[in-house]
Amino acid sequence: MGIKKAILLGAGDRGGKVYANLIKSLPHEIQLVAVAEPIKERRERISKEHHIEGKSVYASWVDLLNDRPDADVAIICTQDKEHFEPTMKALDSGYHVLLEKPMSPSAGECIKMVEKSEEMNKTLTICHVLRYTPFWNRIKKIVENGDIGEVASIQLNENVEYMHMSHSFVRGNWKSKETSSPMILAKSCHDMDIISYIMDKDCKRINSFGSLMYFNESNKPEGAPLRCLDGCPAENECPFHAGRYYLGRGKGWAMKFTEENTNEAIIKSLQTTDYGKCVFQSDNDVVDHQVVNMEFDNGATATFSMSAFTREQTRIVQIMGTKGEIRGNMETNEISVFDFLTREEKVVKFPEVASGHGGGDEGIIKDFIQTINRKDNQTSKSVASKSLISHLMAFAAEESRLNQGQSINIDEFYTKIASGE
Repeated sequence: MGIKKAILLGAGDRGGKVYANLIKSLPHEIQLVAVAEPIKERRERISKEHHIEGKSVYASWVDLLNDRPDADVAIICTQDKEHFEPTMKALDSGYHVLLEKPMSPSAGECIKMVEKSEEMNKTLTICHVLRYTPFWNRIKKIVENGDIGEVASIQLNENVEYMHMSHSFVRGNWKSKETSSPMILAKSCHDMDIISYIMDKDCKRINSFGSLMYFNESNKPEGAPLRCLDGCPAENECPFHAGRYYLGRGKGWAMKFTEENTNEAIIKSLQTTDYGKCVFQSDNDVVDHQVVNMEFDNGATATFSMSAFTREQTRIVQIMGTKGEIRGNMETNEISVFDFLTREEKVVKFPEVASGHGGGDEGIIKDFIQTINRKDNQTSKSVASKSLISHLMAFAAEESRLNQGQSINIDEFYTKIASGE
């Protein structure tokens, strides 16, 4: 079927490091032929690593798509609010599209992207990478096989981890719902999606509560400057002090905002970017904890909890069926299945995987390539029409949260969005 040619729009952490590196490991299946990235050092690095000619290296995705390079697929990893326009133009130009989550901060735009992909008969796959992990695939098979009977309830906890929260959602690109997306989309659309995937029923009603309880100015230490390096009196008492963290055990995270792995480059960035700001003075507005309750059309329920205030970054799940129960922890990468009749417990410990998200990053790239090579019209696991369902759940949850936990009817919510009200 030949090697697929790909263009990359956005060469940040996900595009330039995760997907670009995975493409490099599959030279017999896919190759990068063009890249668009506004930061010079990033696009030059991609150009060098993938042997892309200078004429195919762009500072703007607009210029790249206007030139319509000879390629099969577009991998779009721009910022959340810059997903819609490049995706629509890429589909119009005849490319299959692999789009980083979330689809868009606008529910209406999500619907339009699905409609456009169907109109153009092109694959639009959303990077809901958890669907591609051995961890969640095994759980899905256990549920489908009926080993725990009918699922009555799912409880899923997303432990964001306190420093991950401060890096990405207080200081980082996803700190503001106005410039990116609400937390339920930016971070937790993965969780809405995996609940939908495992339950495999229509969600009928949803409500949610949450707030920005801690990372706000009311908790600023007395005398704390705007930037941590400007002599904060609380340096030794604050776990979020930027200098101590990014020059210490968080040095790996510093590589997400500087291209040079030196103390001098990190310090310069901490003096000039938002990553050096006090976490209590960072102009952030996304929630630091949130709960979501869901009811499905067969009467089953699900509860989701996201919290910044955890020691480790993981997801912990409990799936309660009529004949048994599944428990799992992505950090330890193991699940247990308990049978109510025999009282036998089976523990599955998954082997370590090289790629991120428990192997989901590599899994989605391979599945995407296989999907566009198929001739039987079988869709990918996270085709946009499926992802739209969980996105609508996230949008409805945020609508509920903003309205004091009001119960939202999903069908009515979709009708309202689709009609443009």
